[in-house]
Amino acid sequence: MVKHIVMWALNEDAKKDSEKITADLQNRFKSLLGVVDGLKAIEVGRNYNGGKYDLVLLCVFDSKEAQEKYQMHPAHVAIKEIVHSLTCGRECADYEI
Repeated sequence: MVKHIVMWALNEDAKKDSEKITADLQNRFKSLLGVVDGLKAIEVGRNYNGGKYDLVLLCVFDSKEAQEKYQMHPAHVAIKEIVHSLTCGRECADYEI
C-alpha cells in the first residue's frame, strides 16, 4: 500500500475563498474513487494550524503502479490543472506501508 501526501499554498486570490475551494476540490478528488484503478481512499482538507501550506491531499493506493497510473489519468490531470491555477507552492511525500 502507498500513501501520497501533497500540501499546497493557495495564491492570494484563492485564499479569499479557501472554504469554498476546499469543498470544491474535496468533491473533485472524491469523484476519482471508482474511476482510477487502485485508488483506495482520497481526501482534501484545509490546514488550520497556520504555516506555509493551506491545503492537504491524502491518497491511498494499492501499489506504486496504481499511483503512477493515477498521475497520468485524464480525470486527475484535469483536477491538477485547476489546482495549479489556485496555488503558488507545493510539497509532496510518498511512502509504502
